[in-house]
Amino acid sequence: MPVFSKESLETLRRRIDLVDVLSVHLDLKRTGAAYKALCPFHDEKSPSFIVQKGDTHYHCFGCGAHGDAIQFLMNHLKMSFLEAVESLAQRFQVPLEQVEGEKQGPNKGLLKEALEHACRFYQFMLLHTPEGHQALHYLYQRGIDLKFIKYFQLGYAPSVSGMLRRTLHAKFVKDETMVEAGLLREGESARDFFSERITFPIRDASGAVIGFSARKYKEETFGGKYINTPETALFKKSRVLFGLNYSRKRIAKEQTVIVVEGQIDALRLIYEGFNITVAGQGTAFGEGHVKELISLGVNKVYLALDGDDAGHSAMSKIGHLFQKSGVEVLVVPLPLKSDPDAFLRKYGPEHFEKLMESSNDYLSFLVKYESRDLSMESPAGKSQLVQSIAKQIRSWNHPVMVHESLRKLAHITQVPEEIIGVGQEQISNIYIKKSANIGLQTINADLIVESDFVRWLLLMRESAPQFLQTAHANVPVEALRVPACRRIYQTILNNHTLGRPCDLLSLSIDIDDGESQLLLSEILEKKVNKERAVQNFGEAVQRILDRNWMEQREEIRRKIQMGQSSDDEVSELIKQFDILKSNPPKIVA
Repeated sequence: MPVFSKESLETLRRRIDLVDVLSVHLDLKRTGAAYKALCPFHDEKSPSFIVQKGDTHYHCFGCGAHGDAIQFLMNHLKMSFLEAVESLAQRFQVPLEQVEGEKQGPNKGLLKEALEHACRFYQFMLLHTPEGHQALHYLYQRGIDLKFIKYFQLGYAPSVSGMLRRTLHAKFVKDETMVEAGLLREGESARDFFSERITFPIRDASGAVIGFSARKYKEETFGGKYINTPETALFKKSRVLFGLNYSRKRIAKEQTVIVVEGQIDALRLIYEGFNITVAGQGTAFGEGHVKELISLGVNKVYLALDGDDAGHSAMSKIGHLFQKSGVEVLVVPLPLKSDPDAFLRKYGPEHFEKLMESSNDYLSFLVKYESRDLSMESPAGKSQLVQSIAKQIRSWNHPVMVHESLRKLAHITQVPEEIIGVGQEQISNIYIKKSANIGLQTINADLIVESDFVRWLLLMRESAPQFLQTAHANVPVEALRVPACRRIYQTILNNHTLGRPCDLLSLSIDIDDGESQLLLSEILEKKVNKERAVQNFGEAVQRILDRNWMEQREEIRRKIQMGQSSDDEVSELIKQFDILKSNPPKIVA
């Protein structure tokens, strides 16, 4: 994670208009010197979500939600800390400068600016040039109208190289920036990366263009059906999900997602109101994409890939990745050789919704898919199928998912449960995987307990000020062992004592080392149940007290056993040990 200079973060803090940020997501109503809205964090009929004019914090008097602009983006859109900071910097046009001594990467602001210029250039070429009109005609044939094109900013990369470069030069964009943004190929010729293709902007969570997916519409065009922007500082193919910027809010709220294969499929579904849709970049839908969706709280996935052999094969693999992580997978039964775009154009959104309602569970789909080349009437074929799928199920990470899926497999294939080992799932497999690298990985128990302690202080510092009082009375700064946790805790205490702001951006300004800023981001990304805040915070404080108490005892024991103390010193050490042992630590209220 980059460490941004205090000056640029201070500038960002001054520029942020909280009402401006919130109004994009909430229906704010002005009432006197305040703004009110229905709280997005709990169901309510009367607005209790309040922002005072000129304030940098919101507060909900219904559920107690409290925070600044960064906290809102993290909680509402499930952004990471870094994504929220960069999104706000882009929105309020604040260049984020990295501190000296840190590894300097490309200026992301310049890259996004170049990509935005390119997006407008490509759309102009599609709408206003003879060559672009050929691509436009292809889109019209596919039922994509002008409103759709303008809404999603589809474009066209011309066949003649150099036009984009000259246009961006006129906007004072350097070749180096264009190469780093993936718009030009490296080399002396500096050719356009995309040529003779329809372009689909790929956007980050805040809607900024971070790359393009480009589709050929002529068979003779060189290369695959789709090509994507190369890996850049902004675009990471293994993590970026196409369409997520349009769907992120609803996905996080409903914890449900539709996964499709192509960009047009994703945009068509989103356009027709299914704005819980994403697509991978090509067929490479991997574990990084699964983790991204799970981080948004997804617990149900609809797979709506093309109704052909390639689509079925991809659904088999993608479904396995989600089921492995304990996520329910349903397979949408698209007709043979159809795709979501074609189905929606032919039958409409109501029929697609009914199609989703008739979705098959993943295991039923998998049995049917895997048996396509096997005879279920043959004992050998049936045995091969059952053992293959049972082995796959046992590789999943959640014991209940494994157990119930094996039972379901037995039912689907009409095989006795005991034959495929239902009830003998060897739950310890989970731990074998983890312990296989035990010599390479070290669990830092101090980091775990101290991160929990600091996390609750950060999350509840405003809505539950008693947490800070409890921390101050029981846990001195020197009681923390992890340097980054100690620095964050010290900063929280200092800001509280001096009456200074303690919002996330202020903390990031005051914590000026990379290790602590990275930990701050990681701490806040973990999902927690705030309803158990009092209990969990108390447990975190108690664990720190118990740890330090036990270490004090062990230190005395060590001194006694070393045999280097006089009899009087040993007697005193024993007395200290007994006093400690008989007085285990208790939290001071």
